[in-house]
Amino acid sequence: MAKSPQEKKALSYAKDRRDAYGANNKASRKGIRRRKRQPNRADRRRESQVLGTALGPAVEAAAEAAESRLQATQPKGVSTLWKKWPDQALADHVENRLLRRVRRGMSDPAVEQARIERIRRGLR
Repeated sequence: MAKSPQEKKALSYAKDRRDAYGANNKASRKGIRRRKRQPNRADRRRESQVLGTALGPAVEAAAEAAESRLQATQPKGVSTLWKKWPDQALADHVENRLLRRVRRGMSDPAVEQARIERIRRGLR
């Protein structure tokens, strides 16, 4: 069965998503990979620096000191605070944009509230 334009718009508001982070929407493709690589790279660097002090002839005290320093610090991969978050629903995104117009004095609050109600009505 064919959908009416109003039904299509309501489905679009409900199902479509927008990147609310504020960066270019294509930047996530590279940024997520970079943020996942960064802690591992930091761990490899930390390990090579600590273990580099134990180079040369096998001195048990130096090896034990390097190993204890390595175990004393927590790996970055475990302690990273960065997490991915889902994109925002299109209806929420449009509503936030309309409210921002009101806060900045760019638009009449009554007009924007009517638009927001129209969006919400379509989602029911």
